[in-house]
Amino acid sequence: MNCLKNDRWISILPKQADNQYQGYKISVWIFLLITIFTIARSCIHIFAPDGGAASIAGIDVSSAGGSNVVSMFAFWGLSQLLMGVVYLVVFFRYKSLIPFMYVLILAEYIGRIAIGFIKPLEVSHTPPGAIGDYILVPLAIIMLILSLRRPRKKK
Repeated sequence: MNCLKNDRWISILPKQADNQYQGYKISVWIFLLITIFTIARSCIHIFAPDGGAASIAGIDVSSAGGSNVVSMFAFWGLSQLLMGVVYLVVFFRYKSLIPFMYVLILAEYIGRIAIGFIKPLEVSHTPPGAIGDYILVPLAIIMLILSLRRPRKKK
């Protein structure tokens, strides 16, 4: 689907997935940073003794059921790691899908914010991820727009 019938706009879902990226390059580099962040965060959730639940998110895991919370963080980390691998594949092999990846990133982070309102966590302090959600949504919107636009040709 093309955003507009203007040849300066690119599709969110190209007819062919390839490595021919035509949007602004900054969207590619921000996408790589999001990819690295996603993989790093997933490894913390998988490999940290508390999954980052207590040490980073401020969730009390010392009470009954705390080990379940730690396990849930590790399960979540695996999901994040798999998304990070998909992001890496897109970055190295299918850059034409970067606009679509920004749509998925927006869906994830807007969904996280919505779920946080519906089912808030009881924490001792604001987790960095909660702050990051509010930063990543506008950043992803801007990067989506820039990934869909073709830069003006220099004369």
